[in-house]
Amino acid sequence: MFPPRLQARRRGAPTPRLCFPLIAQWHQALHSLPIAAALSRRSGFEVHVAAPGATLAAAKALVATLGGRDVVFHNLWPTSFLRDNPPKVAMLAGAAPWLADFAAVVAPERTSLMLKRFGMRTPRFIHCDHGAGDRAVGYEPRIRRFDGVLLAGAKQEARMLAAGLITPGRYAIVGYPKFDAATASRPPCPPLFATARPTVLYNPHFRSDLSSWPAFGAKVLESFAAQDRYNLIFAPHVRLAAERAAELRAVAARYAGARNIHIDLGGPRCCDMTYTEMADVYLGDVSSQVYEFLRLPRPCLFLNATGRDRTGDENYAHWALGPVETSADGVVAAVYRARASHADYRRAQAAAFRQTFDLDGRPCAERAADAVAGMIGVGAPNCSPSGELSAHAD
Repeated sequence: MFPPRLQARRRGAPTPRLCFPLIAQWHQALHSLPIAAALSRRSGFEVHVAAPGATLAAAKALVATLGGRDVVFHNLWPTSFLRDNPPKVAMLAGAAPWLADFAAVVAPERTSLMLKRFGMRTPRFIHCDHGAGDRAVGYEPRIRRFDGVLLAGAKQEARMLAAGLITPGRYAIVGYPKFDAATASRPPCPPLFATARPTVLYNPHFRSDLSSWPAFGAKVLESFAAQDRYNLIFAPHVRLAAERAAELRAVAARYAGARNIHIDLGGPRCCDMTYTEMADVYLGDVSSQVYEFLRLPRPCLFLNATGRDRTGDENYAHWALGPVETSADGVVAAVYRARASHADYRRAQAAAFRQTFDLDGRPCAERAADAVAGMIGVGAPNCSPSGELSAHAD
């Protein structure tokens, strides 16, 4: 059947029904499913997760690992039309009548707002971002259309308030639930390299106008293959791996015999912080993963492949956390210099991490669950660290 048969609507359900749709790549699930699992452990909520069939089993496994209880799962895309990334709009259109009876839709992306264009007014739409970087896309105008917004820390709060994207009473600072999910669900990773050396993580972004991959990627891999000082993990953004699949499969085949290069084109470890935890040096451009890497301050090296002037540009604030190179020539020597000069950046890295992530010692997913409950009028409202009321106020 197309669209898949979803659970019948139950108007007047005795407990609030919350839906966590997953309509994009798997990396977004680690941001929203910890919140779903936390809410499912509380009495008074009925938690649903809706995902395409290609990721449904993984969603069930992650929720179970995170201690979810009695979560109801739904297939948003028919098994006869399975594909890794089904059309978002088609999935939303098919689910719209069913979703109308939920108290809230908690989404890690902005496309779900299209449901409002379909005339949906009943659920409260709550945004939980899928990264806490500096790029302008994380602060786009659509955010102001959400009824509630969950923030990672003071950096997002300040920028969104300044841009008029959030207002007091409709947001909460909750930390970063992905940290909870990654720690709880990440399986042990066997050694990736036969020889122990300092390991560099190369993590280029997917957008060609921002990424170092189109101009510098080949040179980076060639340079590391030709030396024996460092090991290299090449784990591009999962969207780069998907959008340039044929090209990158050829790259992987070319370096399959390189003992000091490990290539992962979108596997689970690209999403669960395995590589950002194990690497000694971060090499990248504009990905928000640099802040996940800086959970433990370590050397960073950034590649400016577009010649962009970053002076005073808050979208490139992270480029102040390590040296910036405008060429891939001598990239191995540049890594050496970045390691040697790390003391010059350590304090700035620690400060940037604190501004990006508010981690108060409580599990971030529980803080987010508190906020969601407050935003739908269940339980006491919470306050952000700056004192802003963070429950939904009518």
